[in-house]
Amino acid sequence: MTDSRDYFVYILLCADRTFYIGTSNDVLKRVATHNSGKGAKYTKTRRPVKLLYQENLNSKSNALKREIELKKLTRKKKETFLQDHGINWRDFLIS
Repeated sequence: MTDSRDYFVYILLCADRTFYIGTSNDVLKRVATHNSGKGAKYTKTRRPVKLLYQENLNSKSNALKREIELKKLTRKKKETFLQDHGINWRDFLIS
């Protein structure tokens, strides 16, 4: 059985200026979960987080594959990826 719901891969900017990449079928709800401290262990101590980017994929499997691809990028390549998509992550810095 296949899952026909849309899934997303997303990139968050954490308070310590690191990036977090994850998948969800409801990105805004997931970001709220991260910010409540009930999201991933990684983001729990790096709150608040801000959503930088999301990409719609047609299945959970494709979203998970894309997540792995993005996570394998170096920090510099992640910054370039965001820049190529019109996102200056520094504009989202949490003061």
